Amino acid sequence: MTKNMFSKEESRLLRQNFWISFGKSFPRKWVLYDTKIKGFSFKFYFDTKKALVALDLEDDLENRITYWEKLQSLKSILLDDYLPEAIFDEEHFLDNGKEISRIYVPLEQKVSIHNKNSWRDVMEFFNETMDKFEAFFEEYKDIIKD
Repeated sequence: MTKNMFSKEESRLLRQNFWISFGKSFPRKWVLYDTKIKGFSFKFYFDTKKALVALDLEDDLENRITYWEKLQSLKSILLDDYLPEAIFDEEHFLDNGKEISRIYVPLEQKVSIHNKNSWRDVMEFFNETMDKFEAFFEEYKDIIKD
């Protein structure tokens, strides 16, 4: 085992510590799953290779298409006024093979949840990016839900 490999338990504890310290550094309630729209949720994602903030559409295909079309109609607003680096991915496959639709913003630098030196950058990126995503959602949720 090379010295930069972590046991499952060490990895689990590092992940747990990251999320605890993120919560303490930026103590606020995020929308995440509480969008009041079925299958429509915001997510923070951080692993050993990358960090991103995502809006996932995970419901049945019909609902996904409905919400995707609404989000497509708001795409220029999201890109121009909130998150110019957002990527629209209509057919995104999760690690478990499930197909979803996702709009996401990746952190453009190499980071790892196993590397505490990258945590501060990821936390600030998460806070800033999710804040803009939520502001967009707050402003346009009536259009999206309708």
